[in-house]
Amino acid sequence: MDKDNRLLIGITSISHLAVHAQMMVFPTLMLLFQHEFGLGLDSLGIMATAGAFMFGLGAIPAGFLEKKLGGRVLLLLYQIGSAIGGIILVLAHTPIQMTLGLAMLGLSSSIYHPAGLTILSRRLKNLSKGLAIHGVAGSTGLALGPLLAGITAEYGSWRASYLIWVILQIGLALSTFFLVSRSNRQIETENDISINITDRPSIILYYIMAITLGFSFGGITTFMPAHFGMQTGGIFNLFPETLKAGLFTTLVFTSGIVGQLLGGYFGDKYKRTKLLFWIIFFNIPAIALLGFTAGWFLFFSSIIMGVVHFMNQPISNALLADLTPSTHRGLGYGISFFLSFGIGGLAPAIGGWIANAHSIEMVFPFMAISLIPGVISGWFLIQRKSQMA
Repeated sequence: MDKDNRLLIGITSISHLAVHAQMMVFPTLMLLFQHEFGLGLDSLGIMATAGAFMFGLGAIPAGFLEKKLGGRVLLLLYQIGSAIGGIILVLAHTPIQMTLGLAMLGLSSSIYHPAGLTILSRRLKNLSKGLAIHGVAGSTGLALGPLLAGITAEYGSWRASYLIWVILQIGLALSTFFLVSRSNRQIETENDISINITDRPSIILYYIMAITLGFSFGGITTFMPAHFGMQTGGIFNLFPETLKAGLFTTLVFTSGIVGQLLGGYFGDKYKRTKLLFWIIFFNIPAIALLGFTAGWFLFFSSIIMGVVHFMNQPISNALLADLTPSTHRGLGYGISFFLSFGIGGLAPAIGGWIANAHSIEMVFPFMAISLIPGVISGWFLIQRKSQMA
C-alpha cells in the first residue's frame, strides 16, 4: 500500500470515528438534558430523531453527488458542516436551538458514509477485512464518544463534549484540503470494474434487512446510556449517573470492535447472505435481554449484544458492494444509509413514547421485535441466491 493510499485510509477512518462519536454525545447526556431543560423522554426522543433522521436523509443526495464531485469534496463538506453543527450546539441555550444543531450535525454527518465506503469498496481487494478495519474506527468512535461526553459533562461542561469534535473536524478538513488533492482521483478510477446486471430483487431484500438493523440500532443507542445510568446499581457506585451512562455505553461499543473483526474474518470465508441472516436472527434475543436484566447481568448481556450486533457491519457493507454496480455504488450506499439511518432515525421518537408511556426497559424488547422482517427478508435472499447459483 503506497503513501497516498495509507493517507486516505487514515483520514477516512478518523472521519468515520468522528461521525459516530459526535452522534453519541446527545444520547449519552440525555438524563442531564432531561434535568437541565425539564423535558420528558418523549420530547428528548423527538430531539434525537431530528439528528438521526437527518443523518439518513442526506445520504441519498450524497450518493448522487459522490459520482459528480468525488470523495474529497464530499469529505470536506462533511467535515466543515459537522464543525458548524457542533458550534451551534456549543452555543445553544434552548431545546429548539439544540434541535437545530442536532439536525445540522446529522445532515452533515450523512455525507460521510456514501463517500467513504464507495472509495474503499473500489480500492480494496479483501473487502470484508478492509471494511472491518474501517468499521473498527467507527466502533472506536461509538465507544469513545460516550466516554468523553460523560467525563467532560461531569467534570467540566456538556458544551465541551461537542467542542472536542468541532476541533477535530476542523483539523480533518485542513488535512483533507492540503493532503488528499491527488490520491482521491487515483482511487476512484483504479480497479473500477462495472457490473452490467443488477439483481434488483436481491437489493430490495437487502434494503429491508438494512432498515430493520438501522431502526433497532437507532432505538438501542439512543436509550442504552440512560438505561445503563439507571439500571446499574451496585456496579461502580462511586461513579455519578452521567459518567456511568457513558462508561457502560463505551464498554458495549468497545466489544463491538470484536464483532467488527469477527465479521470481517468470516465475511471473506463464508457466504455473506447466510452470515447476515444469522446475525440478524441472534440480535433478537441479544437486544431483548437488555430490557429484562439489571446490574451485572445487564453488563454482561450488553457485551454479548455488542459483539453480535456489530458483526453485521463489514458483512452487510461488503454484501451491498456485491449487489451493486461499481459505477452506481455511491448511490447504492446512499440509499442504504438513508433507509437504515433515516427510517431508523424515527426509532428515538417511537422509543421515547414507549419509555414515557411504559418504561425505558420496554424499548429494548420492542426494538428486538422490529428485526423480524429483516430475518424473513434474509431467508428469502438466501433462497434467491441458492436458485441463481
